[in-house]
Amino acid sequence: MHELAITQGILSVVLEAAEAARARRVLAIDLIVGALTGYVDDSIRFYFDLLSQGTPAEGAILRIRREPGQGHCQTCGATFRVEPPLCPTCPFCDSPQIQITGGARCFVERIEVDDEDEHTGSEGDPPGE
Repeated sequence: MHELAITQGILSVVLEAAEAARARRVLAIDLIVGALTGYVDDSIRFYFDLLSQGTPAEGAILRIRREPGQGHCQTCGATFRVEPPLCPTCPFCDSPQIQITGGARCFVERIEVDDEDEHTGSEGDPPGE
């Protein structure tokens, strides 16, 4: 259910950016989702399709890229990959002095928009020429 709120936020960011760019339509969105967020890709897609109906983002392609979790040991200095469920100690030295340094973010990385006018001919050209 957390995906509903995060998807509302994503759509808000996308629509604000599209409006600022004076875009007619949003074509695609590249989204980065950290492995430690707990968000489910299919749920984000489901809510996006539902919430974007009737907006310039309706029908946009939602590309989700997973960012791996990362930890750093403050005792031995090792950097290592982390996945849920989190281990409370460093896999190299067993120290409990670890800090999570990556994989907890969720953000819009890129938005592709269609900002061309519907009129494709040159001004003054009769229709069909």
